[in-house]
Formats: sequence, structure tokens, C-alpha cells
Amino acid sequence: MKPPTARMFWTGFALAALGSVLFSAKAIVAKLTYRYGVQALDVIGFRMMLSLPFFLAIAWAQARRARLGRIARLDRRDGLRIVFLGVIGYYLSSFLDFIGLEYISAGLERLILFLAPTFVLLISACFLKRPIARRQWVAMGLAYFGVALVFWGDLSISGDGVVIGSLCVLGAAISYALYLIGSGEMVERVTATRLTAYAMSVSAVVTMAHFFLVRGWDGLMVPWPVYRLSLIHAVFHTVLPTFMVMWAVARIGAPLAAQLGLIGPVSILFLAYVFLGEPITTIQVGGTVFVAVSAVVLGRR
Repeated sequence: MKPPTARMFWTGFALAALGSVLFSAKAIVAKLTYRYGVQALDVIGFRMMLSLPFFLAIAWAQARRARLGRIARLDRRDGLRIVFLGVIGYYLSSFLDFIGLEYISAGLERLILFLAPTFVLLISACFLKRPIARRQWVAMGLAYFGVALVFWGDLSISGDGVVIGSLCVLGAAISYALYLIGSGEMVERVTATRLTAYAMSVSAVVTMAHFFLVRGWDGLMVPWPVYRLSLIHAVFHTVLPTFMVMWAVARIGAPLAAQLGLIGPVSILFLAYVFLGEPITTIQVGGTVFVAVSAVVLGRR
């Protein structure tokens, strides 16, 4: 990847941060949707079902550009890699994540997902031979310390489902880290928009196949608020942030985009306060400051 210009860098920086905030807010919407008696498969099924038309429209436009010779055609190997990324990135990762949310709090879910940037850095260092800079370690340390403060009073480590829920979210973090790394290797050649549209279309189709195989057509018979919340989930917490993160990866690379993902989960504190009535403590505000400082350290890299 070519070194980004200052403008390109800060554009990618902002896209990664805002995309992370929108992605993180999905936990709030999921918790609200669970109140209507649905399960993880229903949440992810309706999410991807309502997202698919957007991704298909963009994918069709990108395929048309390729047919007209405006962008390079993809070979079979590219197609297989995109299918793999679509399956692990948003089908497997989202499915595991939403299963975990059935058992653990949104705060604990976010804390476990904070491991994703670590996996990106470590996997990139081990298999792609990319060194981890000292400033990245410092930024990670500040962010994780801030996260520990933010969710200190919110974590619940008791209950029968905590272990299985935590393991599911951990699997989601690993799966998403692999998606970021794989997309980072392809995005410059394939382009961010085309890669995202194709991979998400694959993910949506696989998710819907799983949904109808298990639920059948009767699975569509849910309360109207589930459709309303799922549409919000699809547009604002799936389509928009997915493209934002991929555009960010194209500008600043997967490791930094993943680290900036640390900003989003902290935003859950304020979103949970507004939509779920959860209080914000002094310790949580202090943790937020540490995460913000870590973002500044990353930005000055």
C-alpha cells in the first residue's frame, strides 16, 4: 500500500472512527430487538435481509463498470477469496457476536471485541512480517487501560451463560480480525467499494440461507417493531459503517483501522445512557479520556 497523504490519512482516520461508532451501536439495537422475544439468528437474519438490496445495487454497478472495462475484471481466485471474506467477516463474526449478546452484557461484549485490533497486529506481524511500532504498543496500552476503567463497573462475570457467551464473542473478534487483514491485502487492487459490496452480498445470502433453513417462511412473522429496528440496524449499523471501515482500510491500512475501532465501543456508554437509561460514572468518563488520547497518539504516527 502506498504511503497516504495527510489529507488521505485523516479522511481514513475519521471514517474508521465514525464507522466504529456506528458498528458499536449495533449492540444497543440488538438489545432493544431482543425485548420482542427474538433470538440471535432472527436479529442477524433480518439485519442482512434488509441490507442485501443496498449491497446488491452497489455490486451490480461495480460489475457493470468491470464489464465496460472501467475497472479490472476479477479472476476465479479473487472470487473465491471474496466468498471466504464474506463468510468469515460478517456471517460468522456477526452470528457469533449476536449469540454472545444473548448471554452477556453489551459492555462485556465490547470489551472482548477490543481484542480484535490485537489479533490484527499479531497476525500481521507473524504472517505478513509487518513490525509493530512502539507507538502502536503505547496507544494500545492507553486504550486498553481506558477500556478497563470504562467497563469496570459494568462487567458481569457470574451466570451460567457467561463462559459460552464470552467464547462466542472471542470467536467473533478473531473472525473479524482475519476479515480486516484479508481485505487489507485485496482492497488496493479490487477497490474498497467493490470488495465490500461483493463480500457483504455473499454474507447476506449465506445468512438468509441459514435463517430460512432453520426458521422457514414462518420466521418472517415477527412483531412490527422488529422490522423497524432491523431496518435501522441494516442501514446505520451495517451498510454505512461497512463501507466506512473499508474505505478507511484503503487509506490507512488494516492494523490502524482496527486500532481506531477502540473508539467506537466507548461510545456505547453514551448511547446506552440515551436509549437504555444506563448511568455514566466518573470512572467511565476517565476511561473515555484514555481512549481519546490513544486515538491522538495513533493519529500522530
